[in-house]
This record gives sequence, structure tokens and C-alpha cells, in this order.
Amino acid sequence: MNSVNDEKPRIILEEYKTSRNLPSEPTVLNEPFSIKNFKKKFRIVIVRKENDELEFDLIGLHPYLANTFRRIMLSEVPSMAIEKVFIHNNTSIIQDEVLAHRLGLIPLKADPRLFEYKDASSTNTENDSLEFELKIKCSYNKESNKKESSRVEDMYKNNNVYSKHIKWIPIGEQQKERFKEIDVGPIDSDILIAKMRPGHELDIKMVAVKGIGKDHAKFSPVATAFYRMMPDIKLIKEVTGESAYKLQNCFSPGVITVKEEENGRKIAVINNPRYDIGSRNVYRYDDLKDAVIMTKIQNHFIFTIESVGALKPEDIFKEAVNSLRSKCASLLEELNL
Repeated sequence: MNSVNDEKPRIILEEYKTSRNLPSEPTVLNEPFSIKNFKKKFRIVIVRKENDELEFDLIGLHPYLANTFRRIMLSEVPSMAIEKVFIHNNTSIIQDEVLAHRLGLIPLKADPRLFEYKDASSTNTENDSLEFELKIKCSYNKESNKKESSRVEDMYKNNNVYSKHIKWIPIGEQQKERFKEIDVGPIDSDILIAKMRPGHELDIKMVAVKGIGKDHAKFSPVATAFYRMMPDIKLIKEVTGESAYKLQNCFSPGVITVKEEENGRKIAVINNPRYDIGSRNVYRYDDLKDAVIMTKIQNHFIFTIESVGALKPEDIFKEAVNSLRSKCASLLEELNL
């Protein structure tokens, strides 16, 4: 296994099992924790940022810490969501409890860092609550120029209820001055809430509060947050000709490329191992199974965070770090008592 590159702790993907390869020098997995060594070895590398999605690498980190950050982002970083739904009138075909559940899952733009947690027994205040209303009624479209059309969009008005129909009602003058409706309303305006027909009507008041995903999934600020260990692939012998293309098809697109040399010979080369998913398809071929060694680096994690939109993904990660720091400070304080 000298070709595995033994300076990093690895999991080796064999045909029917996995095995571990620990280097002779101590690593983050087996050495006593030292803040000095941690600062020396730990790195964060931003790989990709697109809209509400962030991909970055955590290098030199113990797996338990990587999983801690993931769990905190999912369940302990707060966000604002509709908690109370007061239905004054609902003549649509959707039951009250189903409608309330749908409204609670609509993500809001409001920044949770600007609000306080609400006491269940207290009244709504401008510092801990946001109030919304949804008043809409479906009717025949008498102004339509397409009298013979059978399309519901031509026949009826307000037949589809979207999140854009939810209106923000400021609590007090101070909240009205601090925020604009565009800053606290639904993130997307085209979320379908209900379908109605003439005679159907909704008259609803809603209250949004600050909460965490541990209490209810609607408070989770991420659509998804996950990580995987960095794959690493080593070619230990040349693969040429048709076998090179066969090897390329054993892996995800972009992992292996086929390079044509000056003499016209085609040879397989490693392009970008991070795209590999560890499928082990290469072990299906007797002429290829001994050509590669597939490993995963145990202290190098590819992290992906997709925000629902209220907070930027990088801010969600920072909030997770601050939450863990607060937990550690509380524990130390208790231990010192």
C-alpha cells in the first residue's frame, strides 16, 4: 500500500469490504487534542458558491466535529416560521389543519438574528413576532375577453392562492420603520397554497416566531446540509486503448479522462477524484480491478449547505460555530462551579 499516499488517514475501498490505513505519524484521528496543532493543520477551502448553495472543504477536522456542525445547522440554528394560524373563514376544500400545516412550511425572508425568542404565554410584540394575513375570494371572471374559453385562468379570478397573497401586518410603528414587506415576507412568491372555485374564500391571520429545527422542521434554515469524505483515486498501472474508456465509464463524469499522446496512444489519467461516489464498478472487470486504488481521506470533508433563503449558507455555518462555542462555554462554566 505504499502507493496509497500514507501521510493521510484513509479508508480503503476494497471489492467486498473497507479497511483503514493509518500513517505512522499521529493524525487528528488518534493524537491527543492540541489547539496549537489544530490551528496548524485545520483549513477551510471554499470550492463553489451559487445563490443559496455553498460547497467547501474542511481539512484536518475530526469526523465527530464535522457531524456536529451538520446537526447544529439542521436543528439548532434558528429561523422565523409561521407558528400560529387563526382561520376565521375557510370554505375551500382543504381542511383547516392541512392548510395550517402548509402555511407553516412556507419559508420567510425575515432574519432571525433581528428577533428574540417568544415566550409561549406572552402577547405578540414587535421584537419577537411577525403578523400576516391572507384574505382572498374566488369569483367568476366577468371581465374576461375569452367567454368561450374553458381554461380556469380565463373563467375565474383568484382560483390559485399563492404565497404572494400573504400580506404582512406590522406590529407597532417601530416594526413598520425597521422592516419592509419585501424583507420579511415569503421567500418565493409562487408557492401554491390552495386551489379554489367561485364561492370559496380564505380569511386567515398568521403569527410567525423564532424557533429551531429541533422543535419543528419548518424552523430549519437549510434545505439540506451534508458532508462526505474526500475521495482519492490512484492509478497503479497504465490503462490504455479501449480499456481506458472502459475505466472512464466505471467512475462518475469528470473523474477519469482519456488523454491522447503524441504517438496516438490513448491513456487513462486521473482528472478530479472529488466527483467520485465510490461505486466500485471497476471491480466488475478482472483486467481493471488491480489498476486502481480507491480511498477516502478521513480528515478531509466536502461540505454542502443549501439554504432555504432567509440566511446565506456561509452565515448558517457561522451561526453553527457560534452555537457550538456557546455550548462549550456553558459546559466549562458548569465544570468550574
